[in-house]
Formats: sequence, C-alpha cells, structure tokens
Amino acid sequence: MNRLKDASSPYLLQHRDNPVHWWEWGPEAFAEARRLQRPVLLSVGYAACHWCHVMAHESFEDPAVAEVMNELFVNIKVDREERPDVDHIYMSALHLLGEQGGWPLTMFLTPEGEPFWGGTYFPKEPRFGRPGLMHVLREIARIHQAEPERIAKNATAIKQHLAQETQPGQEGLSPADLDDLGARLVGIMDPVNGGLQGAPKFPNPPILEFLLRYAHRSGNHQARHSVFLTLERMAYGGIHDHLGGGFARYAVDERWLVPHFEKMLYDNAQLLELYALAFAETRRPLFRAAAEGIVAWLEREMVTQEGAYASSLDADSEGEEGRFYVWSLDEVRNVLGTDADLFAKVYDVTAEGNWEGTNILNRLLSEEAPPAVEERLAPMRDKLLERRATRIRPGLDDKVLADWNGLMIAALVRASPLLDRPDWIDLATRAYRLVRETMTRNGSLGHSWRGGSLIHPGFALDHAAMMRAALTLYEATGEESYLKDTISWRDVLAADYTIPETGLLAMTARGADALVVRPQPSHDDAVPNANGVYAEALVRLAQITGRTEDRERAETVLTRLSAVAQAAPLGHTSILNALDLHLRGLSILVTGEGFEPLREAALRLPYLERSLHVLRPGEALDPDHPAHALAAAGDGPQALVCAGMRCSLPVTEPEALAAQAKEWGVRA
Repeated sequence: MNRLKDASSPYLLQHRDNPVHWWEWGPEAFAEARRLQRPVLLSVGYAACHWCHVMAHESFEDPAVAEVMNELFVNIKVDREERPDVDHIYMSALHLLGEQGGWPLTMFLTPEGEPFWGGTYFPKEPRFGRPGLMHVLREIARIHQAEPERIAKNATAIKQHLAQETQPGQEGLSPADLDDLGARLVGIMDPVNGGLQGAPKFPNPPILEFLLRYAHRSGNHQARHSVFLTLERMAYGGIHDHLGGGFARYAVDERWLVPHFEKMLYDNAQLLELYALAFAETRRPLFRAAAEGIVAWLEREMVTQEGAYASSLDADSEGEEGRFYVWSLDEVRNVLGTDADLFAKVYDVTAEGNWEGTNILNRLLSEEAPPAVEERLAPMRDKLLERRATRIRPGLDDKVLADWNGLMIAALVRASPLLDRPDWIDLATRAYRLVRETMTRNGSLGHSWRGGSLIHPGFALDHAAMMRAALTLYEATGEESYLKDTISWRDVLAADYTIPETGLLAMTARGADALVVRPQPSHDDAVPNANGVYAEALVRLAQITGRTEDRERAETVLTRLSAVAQAAPLGHTSILNALDLHLRGLSILVTGEGFEPLREAALRLPYLERSLHVLRPGEALDPDHPAHALAAAGDGPQALVCAGMRCSLPVTEPEALAAQAKEWGVRA
C-alpha cells in the first residue's frame, strides 16, 4: 500500500499514485523493516528536481520495478526540504562511499536506519555508465540476505565516520588570515565569465559576499571585479529569467547560458542582497533591474495565500525541462510583430536556437543597450511575459519553510533602503508575521508548514535565519517586539540546539526524534550553515545592545570553527563573513527627538559593515555599551559610530554621519 496520500509535502504527493508501497519517514517504517527483516530503500528528492522526475517516470511509475521494490525492500520517500537532517546524514554517507552526491539520493539502509550502500540517479536499465536499478535492487537484496557480516561491517564503518565531530579550533583567525583566504579564492574565480572556474556554475552567494568583504577590507581590486563580473554575467545569462525576474538554481555550462530551470526561494533571497549591494556601490542599472526583478517574481509567483513565501518552482512543465521558459523565433515574431527583429538580436533568438533547437533568452552577446533601446525593449518583454503566462506552468511547491523565509525576509529588509523601496519592508513584515504566528509552538519554531500541517520542532537554521530576520526588522523599524523575538530565538538555540562541549549548533533539537547520529554540520550547502547565520546574528546583537554575553557566544562559535574554515574556506564562507563583521563591523547608535533623518541615513549605508540601533526617548543603553556615557548627552538628534569599545563624538547631520562612517571603514 502506498502511504503518501495524506502527506503534506508536494513532492511526496507527486508519488502518491506510484505502484511502489512508499512509507513516509518515521518509526513505523523501520518497525516494518525489522518485522520483515528487509533492508530499507530510502529515496530522497525535492519537488523542483528534474532528475528526480526522470527516475520517477522511468522506475517508480513502472509496475515491474515497483513489484521488485515491494517484494525486497521497505521503501521510504523523503522530501529533502522537509527533512534536511535526514538528507544531510545520508548524503554524507554517500560521500563517505566515494560518490559525488546529488538528487535523487538513493540509499540502502539496515532496518535500524544505518546506511551501507547507495547512489543517486539509477536508470531502469544500464546506461550512462550507471548500473540499472533492477539489477541493483536484486543484488543489494541478495547481499543483505546472504552476506550479513559484509552489510554490518559497511554500516558500522560508515556510522563511525558519520559520528565524528568537527575538531574545534582553539584560536581565532586574524584579519591577515582572512586576507590570505581571500587571495586564495580570487585565484580560483573565472576571469572571463565570473563564478568559480569550470562548469556547472552555481551562484554561491556566501562566497561572493566573502570576496566583496575582502575587497572592502584590503582594497583588492581583482576581488571586487570578480564579484561584479559574476553578477553581471549572471544577469546577462540564461540563468536569469529576463521576462519574469529571478534566477534559476545553477547553469550547466561555464557561460551561465543554460540553466537547470528550477527556481528556489533561497537562491533568490541571497542574490537579492548581493544585487542590492552591487547597485549601491556601482549605481549600475543592470544590478537594480536584477534585484527588482527578483522581487517582482516573488510577488507575482511565490506569495502563498497567507502571505509567506513558497519554496520553489519546478524545472519541468508538460514533462519537459525548461519548456515554460524557452522560445522559437516564430513565437517571438507572432507576439512582437515588427519589433521582433530588435528583440531577437538583443536576446539571442535565432531560427536554429541556442539550446536543443529552442532559444533561452539571454544577453551574453549584446549586453547593455543605449537607454533609448532599453526603453523600447521593456514593453516587448511585458508582451512576451503575458503570452508566457498562457502556457502550462511548472509546478509550485507551496510549502512554507521557516529558514528560507527568514533568508528572504532579511534580504527584502536589507535591500529596501539601498534601492529606495520602502514597500519591500511591508512584504517582509507580512511574511514574518505568518511564520512567527503560524509556525511557533511553545516558543520554538517549526520547519515546514502547509495546509495546516506543521513539522515541529524545526532545525537550528530555522531559528538562526528568523533570529537574523527579526534583527534586520528591528534595525529598519525600531519596533521593540522584533528585538524581543531575536532574543527569544537566541535563547531557544542556546537551550535546545547548542552542544555544551563546543558551543556549536547541532542541526536538530535536543529531544527530537532519534536518528542514527545527531547531525552537526559546519559547512555551507545551498543555504548558509546555521552556525554562520547564528554567529552573524550574535555579532550584530552584541553590537546593537552592547551585551557581553552575546559577543562571547559569537566568539566561541567563530573560534571553534576557525580551523575547519581555514582548511576548507569554500565550504565555510558564511562563518568567515560573520568573523569579518566581528573584527571590523561598526555599530551606529541614533538617538534623540527627531532622529528619523539620521536613521534613514544609517540604513542607506550598506549593511555588510554596520549594525544600527535607534535609542528611543526613555530607553536606556546597557551599561556595557561603549556609547553608554556619550549617548546620555543632549536631547536633540545625534548619531555615534562605535567600533569595539570606542565611539566617535556625536554628529547631528545625515551627511556628517555618512562621512564619519566612511572614515571609520564603512563603504558609504
């Protein structure tokens, strides 16, 4: 019997009519495996995953394959976005087996949940140099039955490696260490197309942020150029949806031309921040348009009925990858008439096509046009977007994830003053309210919400991302409730997720359902690691309030992860970014009657290097705050810039604040 019909995950619901007897992840499935003394086949994917759909159509919808799976295994289907803990453990196990990893993830487990072998996509019959699934199923079942000692040896060895914890560092990194890592990363950037060298190409926003911080800290022009080149080539490339806005997950080629067409909330959240920063620093219309396009896509296609943000859009429609997004020259001519030649020239549309006989819209060959031409192109894009809306749409995964929403909320708030879009604060507060009010139980967050069903407790990143989101809203609005939420989620992380021996975060809550190991990752994946987001939020909280305990907590995380970050910087740039903020970030304090112009001036300073605290009349600073004595003088509006335990003299004019911040190291 297939047990997925009552699942809340759109990905699991895609498989509810399979002839495979799927179980959801849970103790009941493993109890069944123990009762039958069968191995477990674990299949992990997500709704927007193209190769997950391919394997489903080839194998899971095939009665002959299903018959073998049902006879020999207990079969469990997992949405990796709902259960990132399960995905992390078994993807890590696959890496230990020497495999590169990816989705769909196909793992074979003992009835106790211990992994002993696996892979990713298996075709039904052997091809692409991969064994056929039917052969794999029979051989794994045979070995499990005939050679139990071999299975036990594999499972024990893998479990022992999974249980190994990150070796904590004892000394923190210095600015010179960060500069050395920055120089190393510049050396592996693609000097022609941007991004890391080679293909496929992923946006990797935390890496770009680290390079931008390095450029600001050291004055390294090559680092700055690498960041803006990457953002430029992505904005011109096919990875960018030139009609609807937003970016696909990655490009399969080194030029950013051919995307893997799924669109993910987390990618676009992180890219929104970067494009806003890039515009603030360069004033290039290209970067503003990319940022505003992300938010236009978000508003048009990703807002759930309740006001939060859906998770992803599928790569496929009508059974074909990218069909919704590509064009023929005849279609363009049909929609645009006499304007078609100009549009085709600018967006690389030809009769032959630039991908599998069709055209992915891009501007890699034409780049920026004169303002008069750009003005003509805008209504053409609108007409094509209107026509595209009549096509059969890719599937929307409309579950609400607390961590991904937290990333987008913070991005909207941070981008708002840099692009003069106060309406984006409203978008952020609406989503924030939904997550906070709907996804909280007994003070802690759940992870995934859909159709009234909540997965609770959530994970460390849910709390860290929403903690940071609350803090950005506090900086932008000065509303005390956001600061209270920040402190509340900090306390949940400290009590339920922190490992006492190290001060680092585990992925899962204390007391959550037991897994074969309690995952404690430190590296970034497609989303930044919880420790990096937590450390950044703690640093900002300490800068704002002056509380010693938050600074010490941040320093513990930063020090403990220093060794692994230095050894593997590409996977730990979120922690390195938090360290840079800790070492040289400034705290701006605004106070006094009529403070609004100073507050707005502070918010327009890029957030990479500053935190903001508005002290309202009647409020008092913590005695540990470095501005405690200075801020008490005078009733009129004033602003102070603080670094560590020293502060500037108060200034009273927005222009003077910008100049003071620039003098102290903020790139105004």
